[in-house]
Amino acid sequence: MDENVAHAARAGADIEAESLRIIDAEVPEPRPFAGAEWAVVRRMIHTTADFEMLQLTRFHPRAVEAGLAALARGALIVTDTEMAHAGIPERRMTPLGCRVRCLMRDPAVAELAREQGCTRARAAVDFAVADLSPDIYVIGNAPMALLRLLEHVAAGRARPALIVGMPVGFVNAAESKEELMAQNIVPYVGVRGRKGGSALAACVVNALAEIVLAGRKEEEEHGPASDHHHPRRG
Repeated sequence: MDENVAHAARAGADIEAESLRIIDAEVPEPRPFAGAEWAVVRRMIHTTADFEMLQLTRFHPRAVEAGLAALARGALIVTDTEMAHAGIPERRMTPLGCRVRCLMRDPAVAELAREQGCTRARAAVDFAVADLSPDIYVIGNAPMALLRLLEHVAAGRARPALIVGMPVGFVNAAESKEELMAQNIVPYVGVRGRKGGSALAACVVNALAEIVLAGRKEEEEHGPASDHHHPRRG
């Protein structure tokens, strides 16, 4: 690695560590989230600089456990935007054997959208459900993609391990997330209201991946731990 690149990487890591320290200091214990859930929400605050994530974030009771297990076994992750795809780096996914795909530019999806007379976001969900059976869906931009996915879930056509549902905006964004959080079939991580976005949704996967990678590193150094990460509320 070039010396300048290495120095920049170290500087970036130092800034991130200091940012997380500040977040911890500004949200003293007892916190509304603990354990792995806090690791996720802290990453969400770091990504947005928005402490309202403390009030808006919602976890299904099995969300963290299901997400960690899916990533540990090499999940297929489908995102609704290229930005979310880019926000989940290979350096985290490759060691876990995970793959990340965005179907918005796929010619088959474009053709399906034309045939159905619908948006590519909706068609991408139909294609993913029929042909890929993703383990994790990451939706940060398209409410219609989330609503369509929930239709497939309700009909029994889709059973992902986890849905990260955080579409941002003013039209159907809040409503789609409320529908996500009203169902109890598939574990989810969601954000109430209008806030969300591709970067926010992607950072949830990154936070979970960091937990899995840290656990593997600890096992390599010290052997299997006697306990495991479980989601819990503080």
